[in-house]
Amino acid sequence: MFDWSEFWSVVWSFFWIFAFIAYLMALFSVIGDLFRDHKLSGWGKAAWMVFLIFVPFLTVLVYLIARGTGMQERAATATELAQKAVDERIRSVARQSSPAEEISKAQALAEAGTITPGEFEAIKKRALATSS
Repeated sequence: MFDWSEFWSVVWSFFWIFAFIAYLMALFSVIGDLFRDHKLSGWGKAAWMVFLIFVPFLTVLVYLIARGTGMQERAATATELAQKAVDERIRSVARQSSPAEEISKAQALAEAGTITPGEFEAIKKRALATSS
């Protein structure tokens, strides 16, 4: 026979597991934001960490209420900086010279005697391999 009390015990357990995971996510977000905030002094960060250690649930709640807007702004700034870094990296890779330019530069060096014919062939093979 089916026992409803066992069913509700399972539902209650799932609720507490969900609440604990949500709390951990909020806690790690707060800790990450503390160390991302360059305007907050070291003593301020230390005080928040002490409160997070001794009164964790209440401190997370107070932090989210008091500094939640700043958390969003700092996260958006960090995301924007990361996107700019990725864009710059893509632009720098795209600016690399074409295989024809590399071969012509190597040929000029070979004609000037700066590199040997073997080195010229190696550069030419590498340039042609990267274009494929």
